[in-house]
Amino acid sequence: MSQITIKSPKHCATKQGLKIERNYKKLFYVFSAFFTSILLLILLIWLILHPSKPQFSLKQVDIYQLNLSGPNLNSSIQLTLLSKNPNQKVGIYYDEFQVYATYKGQQITGDTPVPPFYQGQEENNLLTASLVGNGLPVAPSLGYEVGRDQTVGRLVLNVKVNGKLRWKVATWVSGRYRFNVNCVSIIAFGPSAPLTSKQGARCSTTI
Repeated sequence: MSQITIKSPKHCATKQGLKIERNYKKLFYVFSAFFTSILLLILLIWLILHPSKPQFSLKQVDIYQLNLSGPNLNSSIQLTLLSKNPNQKVGIYYDEFQVYATYKGQQITGDTPVPPFYQGQEENNLLTASLVGNGLPVAPSLGYEVGRDQTVGRLVLNVKVNGKLRWKVATWVSGRYRFNVNCVSIIAFGPSAPLTSKQGARCSTTI
């Protein structure tokens, strides 16, 4: 006497569900392997090329105004900054670029934006910026510092840059990286404006 086994609809549905689940797992593994391979390829390219930091130097600084009015400071500074991309195979997108000046550790101008630009491999760019500070509040001791530097005959000015950049390798473009630049300029402090420095100064860059 033969035995007839009839599978219930619930049993069939469970079996079908397990089959669909296996297919989803296979697709997940395939996509995971694909994306992992892409990430490893990008990492390999990055390690091979290993882009160097951009280089900056001050070419000229002109101080047209540096006047204290009570606790406030008015300033006007014109500068020329040289930007260099030392990489042979990596371009740089500068998405944000803000320039300002500090004196004795105090910011004496507002943030001046430079329009975004692209810098090709081993390319140099001359950037000019007009830095202005109108009625900026400063420490009371700054007046004494200005008078002392005028007596000595020189002042030390820091030009700083804050911004964001992206690296470009062939058609691949990286995410954004924040960078900071600090330039130190020693300027002869004469009796009349403008105070000018054409000696140039190397700048330090951190990313």
